[in-house]
Amino acid sequence: MKTKFSKLFVTILIVAAVTCCGALGVFAADDANADTTAATTASETVNTDNDHNSSLSIGLVAAALATGLAGIGGGMAVASAAPAAIAANSENEKTFGKSLIFVALGESIALYGLVISIMILSKLV
Repeated sequence: MKTKFSKLFVTILIVAAVTCCGALGVFAADDANADTTAATTASETVNTDNDHNSSLSIGLVAAALATGLAGIGGGMAVASAAPAAIAANSENEKTFGKSLIFVALGESIALYGLVISIMILSKLV
């Protein structure tokens, strides 16, 4: 069981690192495009369609991975916290508030991923 968890943890870390690199690439490409357009005059034309398409595709993948992995992580957290909260509540009803906090913390992981993906998508527009 421990090796299965460690393999899953390493996989999630690798995918999160790739997602962060993709997001940083989008932000760097956005800054590079802003510098390029600021430096050009009205008579010069710059073909940035390929740069824009590649940064758009990387940004969309980064947003999808941020939302998807955060949803998976939130689901894993709720899957382990909710049964424990139900069991604790069945033994002692005073633990309801404390156990509800732990379940809500697990669900907040998915909300953080959604916020990050919205931030990435707002930079792409």
